[in-house]
Amino acid sequence: MIKKNNLVTQFKQHPKYGAVLNLGKMISITGGAQIIVQALGFASGILIIRLLPVEEYGLYTLANTLMGAMMVLGDGGLSTGVMSQGAKVWQNKEKLGAVLATGLDLRRKFAIVSLTIFIPILIYLLIHNNASWLTSILISISLIPGFYAALSDCLIEMVPKLHQDIIPLQKNQISVGIFRLIIIGLTMFIFPWAFIAVLANGIPRIFGNIKLQKIADKFIDKTTKPDPVIQKEIIKIVQRILPGSIYFCLSGQITIWVISIFGTTVGVAQLGALGRFAMLLNIFTVLINTLIIPRFARLELRKKVLLKASFYTISIVVTISVLLLLFVSIFSNQLLLILGNSYKDLKNEMLLSVLIGCINLGSTIFSYLSLSRGWVINPILMIIFNLFGSIFPFFFVDVSTLNGVLMLSLFSALCGFLLNGSYIFFKILRLVK
Repeated sequence: MIKKNNLVTQFKQHPKYGAVLNLGKMISITGGAQIIVQALGFASGILIIRLLPVEEYGLYTLANTLMGAMMVLGDGGLSTGVMSQGAKVWQNKEKLGAVLATGLDLRRKFAIVSLTIFIPILIYLLIHNNASWLTSILISISLIPGFYAALSDCLIEMVPKLHQDIIPLQKNQISVGIFRLIIIGLTMFIFPWAFIAVLANGIPRIFGNIKLQKIADKFIDKTTKPDPVIQKEIIKIVQRILPGSIYFCLSGQITIWVISIFGTTVGVAQLGALGRFAMLLNIFTVLINTLIIPRFARLELRKKVLLKASFYTISIVVTISVLLLLFVSIFSNQLLLILGNSYKDLKNEMLLSVLIGCINLGSTIFSYLSLSRGWVINPILMIIFNLFGSIFPFFFVDVSTLNGVLMLSLFSALCGFLLNGSYIFFKILRLVK
């Protein structure tokens, strides 16, 4: 008993005991909150899948896909630039406020450009998939509130993340999820239309955005104005990232683009429904992006330290992926019942969709690690590599079918994983000891 007490005492006196204990608390809080957030999001998504007619859900999936592309171009590397600049001055309220103000000012300009480009494309694709002009316009307008709020979220979240003020951040995300579920539950039974579902997703983000700003305000000087010097530094990062962002506007959701052009609205709906299970990986993406990436950004520029952190992070991703794939394989029939009878025969396609999601999770985390240090892959190399991953499978698969489009996506995901993984370790290994 005495020996056991001595071991406990020695453990508590270890120099890293406090840091490990604090990290454990943060993981449990953030992980628990993210399970709730993603569960609410999943429930909202299932409600929409089951209550919208298949054709309407196909249009809803198209709208969400275009919003993802709009987000990529509307950000254009801004969030990376703001995080990179904010990490340098995160303990100075005035300077951190100037970084955020500069980012938000640039965000407004980028958002206008993104809307101007993508709204006409969205309207064309909706009409191509048998939507009326009125429906297409209503869906396009319904996207705008959620789009603006989501772009601001990406920048404002940087402040509490750098200060690891996680609990208020999680509470805000949970309240947004609850609000969204309530609105969808109240509207979808009465108005089973795609544009109502899009609007029901966007409105809660506006209220969440207002609360998020209040959370960030205690760490910044709200009176600061955009700084031309900071803007210049952010633009430098944007210039390196933007070409790749433009490319990924087209390639990031290539499966939806392809099946919406060569396939049918039903195929779009099936692909969107299966994607709901892969979206459960967002729990881990947010968890890692909230707790690990900011800490990685603040690490000393030392080869051994960064290598250790990178291996630790990707080992977590691999473990999560294996466990999730086993779960989906064992309970595939039960999971498909959740989606409804229209999707019950998609067992193999569901497993393939989740596998693609796991590979994309690893690729995304590799990318986050690189960008948090300001390391940006040469856009030309990125585009060439990903074009090969997107075009080569066209010669071997039938892209008018759901299975063919998923195989195309799998090959593309593998290429992205190899590129991003190789780059982060290449940059670390090049560091002088």
